[in-house]
Formats: sequence, structure tokens, C-alpha cells
Amino acid sequence: MRGTRTHAEHAVRGLRESRGTRNEEVVPVSGNIFDKALGRATLFRNKEHLRHNHQPTTLPHRDREIEQLTFNLVEALNGQIPSNMILYGVTGAGKTAVTSFVCNQLVEKGRQIDRDVFAITVNCRQIDTQYRVLTHLGNSMLEAHEVDEIPFTGWPTDRVLGELVKRMEKRAGVYIIVLDEIDHLVRKAGDDLLYNLTNLNSSLKAARCCVIGISNDLKFTDFLDPRVRSRLGQQDVVFNPYDADQLRDILVQRSSSALHPEALEDGVIGLCAALAAQEHGDARCALDLLRVSAEKAEHEGTNTVEIRHVRTAQSQIEADQITPVVRSLPTQQKLVLSAVLLTERSGARGVQTGEVYDVYDQACHHVGKAPLTARRVSMLISNLDMLGLITARTVSRGRYGRTKEIHSSLPPNVDAAAIIQASEPDLEPIFTSKYRHQSRL
Repeated sequence: MRGTRTHAEHAVRGLRESRGTRNEEVVPVSGNIFDKALGRATLFRNKEHLRHNHQPTTLPHRDREIEQLTFNLVEALNGQIPSNMILYGVTGAGKTAVTSFVCNQLVEKGRQIDRDVFAITVNCRQIDTQYRVLTHLGNSMLEAHEVDEIPFTGWPTDRVLGELVKRMEKRAGVYIIVLDEIDHLVRKAGDDLLYNLTNLNSSLKAARCCVIGISNDLKFTDFLDPRVRSRLGQQDVVFNPYDADQLRDILVQRSSSALHPEALEDGVIGLCAALAAQEHGDARCALDLLRVSAEKAEHEGTNTVEIRHVRTAQSQIEADQITPVVRSLPTQQKLVLSAVLLTERSGARGVQTGEVYDVYDQACHHVGKAPLTARRVSMLISNLDMLGLITARTVSRGRYGRTKEIHSSLPPNVDAAAIIQASEPDLEPIFTSKYRHQSRL
């Protein structure tokens, strides 16, 4: 009995000790994990002022474009119909910002003088069919207490159009319909929507309407019916790309309210502007570069943004922008891009269309895909050029005709082959197979 009790006591003591040991191993977390982050010093006054969607009170170097829009849209304050307009320009040239700025001023002035003026903006890359655009326009005219929305789908197009006219007549006034990235809509859905919108005034009595299209493509009107083209392009405004000095002025303006004084080392704004000017004068690129550079410096705990932070930010932004583009390419475009990369990997530079097609044809057989015709591959090469993944320059070979001289435009920190293989594992054999490359004379 004595030995049994002793054994039992040892067992209980061991259990208690083991429980105590386990309790001692649990280290409670003191406070919230964000306390340290919230208490950290920041270089930013207001980071939102470096975002694309921030609307500043002034827009440097866009006085001419603002004046052109103002001169046309002032007719809305007189109850007249402004002319339809198309705004052209490369990405980041200020088209959307200027239009939003002018329309906001227009609506505000309308309230002051008791004129009913309404501006409705549609992003045609997100809302990209005729039905959805008309539905969006119609539902945007409902008051807060009204719930009679046009359904997302199910109505005939003419019924949606009739309901839009009915609601415009009910509210009366002048409507400015802004179609941002209109070229994307035309390529996907044709020009029926533009025909209907530019013809609305023939059905309106108490209301008026004008259409402003915003496009990155100077040639998108080539896809339009002549009747639509003549109605829509009554006034054209071309936004030239910003140069380095203009981008510098924009960054100085934005950084004064976005960052604390003395937060920027000398030369940072100039470098951001110069790098963005090389990218077709893109103000969005310049703003992103400055913002990410400041985030890099803040993460390191430094008191100022230095030149090296800009270089690091540039590499990160390039990778962040290109990776999703390469990943989302259709399979055939990935095969063509792979052929360009494989041809350059063999040591060739300035490869020609025939060389790319030869490697593309072999790559298709390695992965069991049916190759497209040479003409179709040439069109895909043009698409890749438009996306900025390659450069394809047409050169003349005299009596041998013309061909494209192709170079990869991918930055060295982007591994396109790895992105392609990760997005479509079936394409992995492309980069492990052997190829016969054409010999040059």
C-alpha cells in the first residue's frame, strides 16, 4: 500500500509539473500587433494626394485643354446642346483628370445659377456592353429613395433605351455623358451604343445630351460607321504627353501636400519625372514612382527619400505591372512571346518575323497546340508590341519585301518564362525542349 501510494503521488506530482511546464511555454501577446506600426513616424502628410484618383484644385500644363472643354460645355449652362467631343492621348496624359475637373466645375456652377446640368462618367473597360452602359446611365438618374432600377439583364435593348429617355425627360436639364476608354467598348461591342447615344437628342424635348469619348487610340474611329463618326467627332482634343519638366511641376505640386517638408533628397523628384517621361510622359507612372519610393524609405526607417529608393521602386513597379499582363495573356500570345524569348536566348538580336514563326511552330508541336497561320502570328506580334512586351519595327528588305524586326522589351528583373510556366503548367515543355533555329546569311 505504501508503495502504491507513493507511486500515485508521483503520478499526480508529474501531472502537475507537466501542466505547469505547458503553461509556462505559452507566451501571451501583449497589446495589438498594429500598435507599433501606428506609432511609427511617417514621411507622408496625406498619401492620397499621390493617388491617381485624387482631384487637385489645379492641373498644371493643361490650361489649353481645359479652355477647349470649357468653351464647349458652357453651352450647357445656357440650356443649349454642347458639341460631342473625343479626347485623345496616351495613358497618363491627364484626359480623365481634366474631364472630371471641368465637369465638376460645370455642375457646381449649374447649382449656383439654378441650371440643371448633370455629368455621368462610365468606365468602358469595366462596363463594356451596350446593355450595361445604358443600364448604368438609367440607374444613375434615380433619386436616393427610388428603387425602380433597370435590371442587370433581361430587358430588350430598346426598352432600356426607352426607359433612359423617359428618366432624362423626367429630370430635364443637360446631360454630359463621359465614356472613358471608349475604344475598348467599340472593339468589343461595336458602335451601336454610340449611334444610340448620339441620336438621343432627336427623342428628347425637355432634356439635352452630349457625349464625350476618351480614348488612348488615335485610330479607334476607323472602326466606326461614318454616320457615327461624323456625329461623335464634332470636336477633337489631343492631349500631348507630358515632358520631364512638366512632370516635375506636377510632382512638386502633389508632394507639397502629400509629404512632409525635407522628406525628399535633392534630385528625387527630377529622377522620378525623367523616368516617367521615358514612359510616354505618363503622370500616373510618375506619381506611383514617387509614392512607392517614399514607402520604401519609410519601411527602412530613414528620414528622407533617396535616389536609391527611386531605383528600387522602379524595379518593383515594372515587375508589378508586367507580371499580371504576361500572366493573363491568351495561350497563343504566350506561345508567340515564348518564341521571341527563345530566339533571343539563342543569341539572336533583332529577330525577324519568319524566325519567330519558325520557333513558334516548333513550340506548338512540343506542347500539342495547333499552330496559327503566319499572318495571324504577325497580328499577335503587333498586339504584344501594343502591350509593351516587345518592340516590332517594320523594316524594308528591298525586293525581298518588308518584315518586322523584333526585340524583347521586358526589364531584366522580370522572368517572363517563369510567369508563363506558373500560369499555364502545360506550357512548361516549351522552355525545356530543343529547337532548330534558322541560320542567317
